[in-house]
Amino acid sequence: MKNTILVIGLTLSFLAPNLSISQSKRQKKKNKANTEISTPKKDESKIKAYNEVITKAAITDEGLFKVHKVKENYFFEIPDSLLNKDMLLVSRIAKLPANLGGGYINAGSKTGERIIVWQRFEDKILIKERSYNAVADEALPISISVQSNNYEPTLFAFDIEAFSPDSTAVVVDVTKFYNTDVKVISGLSSRLRESYKVKNLDNSRSFINSMKSFPKNIEVVQDMTYTASEPPSAETAETISLQMNQSMVLLPASPMQKRFADERVGWFTFSQVDYGSEQLKADTKTYIRRWRLEPKDPEAYARGELVEPVKPIVYYLDPATPKALRKYIKEGIELWQGPFETAGFKNAIIAKDPPTKEEDPEFSPEDVRYSVIRYVASETRNAVGPSVSDPRSGEIIESDIIWYHNHLRSYRNRYLLETGAANPSARTLNTPAEEIGEMMKMVIAHEVGHALGLPHNMSASKAYDVESYRDGAFTQEFGIAATIMDYARYNYIAQPGDENIRFIRQIGPYDHYAINWGYRRIPNAYTAEAEKPLLNAWILEKEGDPKYVFGKQSSRFDPTSQTEDIGNDAVLASTYALKNLKYVAAHLPQWTSDQTNDYDDLEELYGELLSCYNRYVNHVATNIGGVEEHLLKPNQNGSFYVATPKPVQEQSMQWLQENAFKTPTWLVDKTMLTNIDYAGYTEGLSRLQNRFLNSLLDFETLGRLLDHETINAENYAALEMLEELRKGIWSETTGSSNVDVFRRNLQRAYVERMGYLMTGDLNPKRSNQYFNVAQSDVRALVRGELNQLKSQVASAAARSVNTVTKYHYKDVLKRVELILDPK
Repeated sequence: MKNTILVIGLTLSFLAPNLSISQSKRQKKKNKANTEISTPKKDESKIKAYNEVITKAAITDEGLFKVHKVKENYFFEIPDSLLNKDMLLVSRIAKLPANLGGGYINAGSKTGERIIVWQRFEDKILIKERSYNAVADEALPISISVQSNNYEPTLFAFDIEAFSPDSTAVVVDVTKFYNTDVKVISGLSSRLRESYKVKNLDNSRSFINSMKSFPKNIEVVQDMTYTASEPPSAETAETISLQMNQSMVLLPASPMQKRFADERVGWFTFSQVDYGSEQLKADTKTYIRRWRLEPKDPEAYARGELVEPVKPIVYYLDPATPKALRKYIKEGIELWQGPFETAGFKNAIIAKDPPTKEEDPEFSPEDVRYSVIRYVASETRNAVGPSVSDPRSGEIIESDIIWYHNHLRSYRNRYLLETGAANPSARTLNTPAEEIGEMMKMVIAHEVGHALGLPHNMSASKAYDVESYRDGAFTQEFGIAATIMDYARYNYIAQPGDENIRFIRQIGPYDHYAINWGYRRIPNAYTAEAEKPLLNAWILEKEGDPKYVFGKQSSRFDPTSQTEDIGNDAVLASTYALKNLKYVAAHLPQWTSDQTNDYDDLEELYGELLSCYNRYVNHVATNIGGVEEHLLKPNQNGSFYVATPKPVQEQSMQWLQENAFKTPTWLVDKTMLTNIDYAGYTEGLSRLQNRFLNSLLDFETLGRLLDHETINAENYAALEMLEELRKGIWSETTGSSNVDVFRRNLQRAYVERMGYLMTGDLNPKRSNQYFNVAQSDVRALVRGELNQLKSQVASAAARSVNTVTKYHYKDVLKRVELILDPK
């Protein structure tokens, strides 16, 4: 770059008439110095002979780089041929203290992933972080500007200690890089450092555990001990010790061909800003993340035959996995062989037991060469399916599925609560091992789906009619959702007496469709652009079939894309669900405390029963102000956003009044409550009811209803919703009936929430749907409803009611008056 500047400068000096033709000696000397800096030369005063650095005492490991250990120091011998080559640096936690990160960080958790290159500058070697977020074809002039305006950070600089005997490699001491608190490879984020009051890395208690070099990667294990005032465990030690694994893997010289994403088919994606685009602006292009599957026999594959891939996806089980569970984990992994066969690949994904020391002495779950189902000794109830991918192409290189030990407890509980009414084998704390195994198999399959590139598809359960869930033949064939990637865990619709029902989810038709769309090789399409017509045609082939619809998890406003729901009619599905839940609630002590002579399980399951009730009600509440998001292209029929039909919203409001706002006394079981807690009986239910109420009396909900009126006067209106809500919640005011404590709490919550709507505002950071509340109809409608309420309550207070109800009404009147006239 400096040489280029020099040439341009000299050229300008000859062309400009007002500049001196000759240069001063001082300027010539300066230019000469710049030229010398640009040409790296060996500095004899700093760089030693090879055998002075890599002595006879060195222990050497051959691989990507030669790794030398000389006494306490570690050296990389980096071939010149690997300078400026893209490498992926992946940081993982290998060991950690209890409760770090609140239980959601574990052995195997990835803490960093970045592309790096080793570059030489003068007598130093630099680690530079490289980004492919902004790109342009190198043949285009604008690529120069892309590089200039996206200058890459230097993560570390090393002095060259020596050159290899044949001068084809440089030797650097990497001890300091791995032994100091370099933030990019640390296991402690800024948030964790702040939370635990981390002061510093204690070098005296930190060390490099091991370094191993393999043909395509280098694995470094380091122990890092930090001084911390408030550590997550062992508080008096004021110490956090981590063992980190740093993987550095050489990326393929030829990146995998990218495939364009299409939001109509769900995939994890990455984006690049292409400055070389022919559009009149920088063009953001989005691609999918997937494994590189190439057929061993391309000709047979092109003929439509099933062909094994050159390199299958292999998952190893964690050596810590209980042997009784290994069968189910392996089956869960290999369930994906079916969808891959749809994409033309045989034995594309394989599960293996962990190798013994004799079979593979180098095996480590943290090694980036191995994809592992990590079994984590943690009380956390969860499972996750992260992966590591090449940022240049989206090629998934490796993934670790995390299974937390206590997760099966959640599935046992949900199995009992959601299916116990219709499923006798679920009515126990000792669920049959085969059924537990089936649940685990499907959870593993779900997480592997993520690791293959598939996100959640929350519309898949809407593909099936509610009544189909009561049909044994249907459920055995199709399961409970069109994909295992939906959060549809159990069939909570089937009723007592329904026969041959499948209660647990399974792989569905959408899984075959999505894997084929993302992984099938397209003959003679040698660019991502060339693939687009056929990819689009595959989508259009399935148009109109709900089994192949993708629904985003982020669509909080879309009642057809909800988490944990099943069936195409939330009102009917939740009606069936509550029938079942009432049966379970009535029998819960019989299935738990009566068997164990202990109340712990009863308390735990009652709390989760309330969560089930909350989910079933929310599935209906989302219909109010709902907007269905139809992921369509302009050449397809229909609108992208469609308001939930008015009859559905009206029916949902009636259902909520009956099942959420009218006191669900069946949840207030005296026998249970008085044996699991000494107080809080009313508050627990009130919190749930308030949550439902707040979701309706919400600026976003009201804003959508107001918008819907402008689109179509026949849509459900904000005023209609507010009127129906008021009439239902204050139904006692139309007669002389007394108001029970639950309803009094609910009515006060209603007044409080209406007060919030009169004074609060939308938070633009929380909501994409921002509008000027003060200039909208919201406050006018709320004020009108509060005035209506005043009249209702005043009339009711004058009628024959008990003293508590009368006091309640007078208190409500005062609260409403203060909202309408705060002065």
